[in-house]
Amino acid sequence: MDQVSSGYDASQIQILEGLEAVRRRPGMYIGNTGVRGLHQLVFELVDNSIDEALAGFCDRIEVTVHENGSLTVADNGRGIPVDIHEKTGLPAVEVALTILHAGGKFGGNGYKVAGGLHGVGLSVVNALSEWLEIKVKRNSKIYQQRYRRGQKVSELKVIGKTKGTGTSVTFYPDGEIFEDLVFQDEIISRRLQELSFLNRGVKIVFRDERKAIETTYYHTGGLIDFVRHLNKNKTVLFNKPLYFSGEKDDVQVEIAIQYNDGYNELILSYANNIHTVEGGSHEIGFKTALTRVINDYARRFNLLKDAEANLSGEDIREGLTAVISVKVLEPQFEGQTKTKLGNTEVRGIVDSLVAENLSAYLEENPTVGRRIVDKALNAFRAREAARKARELTRRKNALEITSLPGKLADCTHKDPAVTELFLVEGDSAGGSAKQGRDRRFQAILPLRGKILNVEKARLDKILNNEEIRTIITALGTGIGEDFNINKARYHKTILMADADVDGSHIRTLLLTFFYRYMRPLITEGYIYIAQPPLYKVYRGKVERYLYNDADLEKFLKEHEGERWEIQRYKGLGEMNPEQLWETTMNPESRTLLQVNLEDAMEADAIFNILMGDRVEPRREFIQQHAHEVRNLDI
Repeated sequence: MDQVSSGYDASQIQILEGLEAVRRRPGMYIGNTGVRGLHQLVFELVDNSIDEALAGFCDRIEVTVHENGSLTVADNGRGIPVDIHEKTGLPAVEVALTILHAGGKFGGNGYKVAGGLHGVGLSVVNALSEWLEIKVKRNSKIYQQRYRRGQKVSELKVIGKTKGTGTSVTFYPDGEIFEDLVFQDEIISRRLQELSFLNRGVKIVFRDERKAIETTYYHTGGLIDFVRHLNKNKTVLFNKPLYFSGEKDDVQVEIAIQYNDGYNELILSYANNIHTVEGGSHEIGFKTALTRVINDYARRFNLLKDAEANLSGEDIREGLTAVISVKVLEPQFEGQTKTKLGNTEVRGIVDSLVAENLSAYLEENPTVGRRIVDKALNAFRAREAARKARELTRRKNALEITSLPGKLADCTHKDPAVTELFLVEGDSAGGSAKQGRDRRFQAILPLRGKILNVEKARLDKILNNEEIRTIITALGTGIGEDFNINKARYHKTILMADADVDGSHIRTLLLTFFYRYMRPLITEGYIYIAQPPLYKVYRGKVERYLYNDADLEKFLKEHEGERWEIQRYKGLGEMNPEQLWETTMNPESRTLLQVNLEDAMEADAIFNILMGDRVEPRREFIQQHAHEVRNLDI
């Protein structure tokens, strides 16, 4: 077929003018139009204010969620310029609001270091808002301008006088763009707290007028406070976190580290305040130097014998909590979501800073040095034991597992993209699930024995737990050093447990295991939680299933005056195979919650609280969250 007959000619080529491109393809600019994208609008505005703080002109930022669902970000920075922009003939603030890639971050003298979405932040927020109002305090005057879906509806005008300076942006997200318009406290406050740790001395106030709450985040200790916060429910090897900072070739580096007696590492790295989830050159430089310095120290003081091999980085990082923050003039972020720092020069700068400061610290604090090396040696011995246990697990292939009575009932399809594995609590529920499933694509693995609490055990002990070995073999991915997500036998692993406290505990034990040892299954979206109903209401032959107390209350209100029988399910085992299929397993009618880890720091803290040794933080957490959703573990 030629181009003419197919109707494909120059008239088909669209040029999206200005902000129309953002409205047509919002995901390109903010990731998605779900909850994450909605909150990205808030963070773009906050990042602009933080950039003012980095430049030394702002020390107070206020974020307010209003009762009508709009949100304001205000700062006491210099205020966006309001004078006429030479090339466009428009006020500079209007240029920043209406033209992509217009801002003070492109090699001019506006900012030395900046985060944000490469200068598209303010204009993108404007484009994706039903309405937006900006107020600028500058030149002793207050300027105001209003927009609707990116188009100005008023000229910039003076509405009053002021002694201060700053910028305030209020916006209401556009229902034509976003699936959900409700701002969530937890998501906003987590990021604001993080920014307050990373930018010491900046006061960040968060208000929610819907709930009449106000929280102030202010940390003079910066990264030291951050590491203490991360380790607050853990037993630390030394009290004061080790902190050092330096600057070379316009790269500023700050690092804080502290060890605890746990078996997991937590390294959070940032570049220009952006959380580099996938790490990058700064994290590589840190890890390389840490491994080299600890090994050198261990050999010099004969803690590691000549005949012994070097400790691995994994051994040395067991129990480590670290925060790495770099500020770079021209950051190179790999990937659309900017989660990996690519600047090669940063690696060497971080490496030399860590080597110099850590070596000096260990010389002056030999007791701490010995504790770190002893912990790494214990980790090394456990890793060797785990390697042997892994080989044992590897040899127990899937065929052996499926032949065990009451264990894996596999599906007939072999394409992982269309198959799903249910991890089911208890034998009776497992039996119902096996009978009720669609055996073409649904596999069932009943869990009988107690799942080990992996938060309190090293990998060698974990691999000796029969239930965990069965799960590893059924999934096919391997574990630890052998883990390979491409070998996953199912792209959906669904945790199906009773909707009670015991079920919640089992789900949390399983989630802790996946988080600690098979994390890509969570980050790639392979782990789900089934939502079994809590009630069945029926009248004659009419039946309805309700999934929580709120659903029941709503149903009874809507059917006042009608007589309905109510059955409360104590567990999955009370349902016959047909009921279990229809309510919990049938893709046409079930509800699944996909487990995601938007925030590794928060997940780490929650698993440590719920599964760690200390009782008091766990009691506080449960009391605080008991009134919330029925799934404490997501």
